[in-house]
This record gives sequence, C-alpha cells and structure tokens, in this order.
Amino acid sequence: MAKEIERKFLVNGDFKSESFKATRITQGYLSSVPERTVRVRIKGDKGFITIKGIGNASGASRYEWEKEIPVEDVKELLLICEPGVIDKTRYLVKAGEYTFEVDEFYGDNEGLIVAEVELPDEDAAFERPAWLGEEVTGDSRYYNSMLMKNPFKNWK
Repeated sequence: MAKEIERKFLVNGDFKSESFKATRITQGYLSSVPERTVRVRIKGDKGFITIKGIGNASGASRYEWEKEIPVEDVKELLLICEPGVIDKTRYLVKAGEYTFEVDEFYGDNEGLIVAEVELPDEDAAFERPAWLGEEVTGDSRYYNSMLMKNPFKNWK
C-alpha cells in the first residue's frame, strides 16, 4: 500500500527566487469525504486521478494512490466534480536533501501560500528555509479538499 508522509507549513517571505520549477495546477474533487478523497487534476500538460485515505492522528501520514490519465478525461471529470475548483501554481524549492512543494493559490484562495515536504518518516529531520512559517500539518482547513468547501477568502 502506498503511503504519503508529509508536513505542511505556511509561507512567510520570498521563496520564488529559490524555486527551480513552477507548474500551474487545476483540480477538482469527485469525493471529498475525509475517509477517501478522490481528486482529478491537470498539472501542466498532464492529467491525474488520485485517491487519498484518512490521515493518521498527527495528520502527517495517509494512504495515497495516483495514476496518470489523459487531460481530456480530467476535463470531462471536472464537469461532475463537487462545487469549487482549486487553482494554484506549485513551485519546487530545494532545501537541504528535500524538495518543498510551495503552492500559491488563486481565485477564492488568493493570498494563501502553503509549503509541503514529503519525508521518509514523520520524525525525519529537515532543513527549515528562512521563508518557512507556522506548521499546519493536520489542520484540515489547509487540505485542498477543504479549501474548495471553505475557501481562504471566508476565513477572516
């Protein structure tokens, strides 16, 4: 079984000057229940379908399965997704031995910037870049499946 272990942080400061790749992502959810989220996504010029299971107690680890599918299939599936589309640019930023994925959100989530780092285990040590802010691992408000239901613009 595939397992994803990642920690999530808010971003404070300039990370773009350190990024080595930027990719636009559009995604929707066929199912957003916590026990199993099913998302479809266009990432650059590729399409994907992903199934994620419920997170563990810390929120850092959960089952994940992903397959590449044709972009045209994703476009069709987006038409039957739950309301709310996630639109963001993902920047890749190397820090020490790990690469952070930094998502800058648009639309209803404009102003939110979140960084994730995938780790071999929950307690793995990693270099903290200067722009890395408060840890929000396990805070469900920052899950993309929740941002489509309760976008960042509604938080204040």
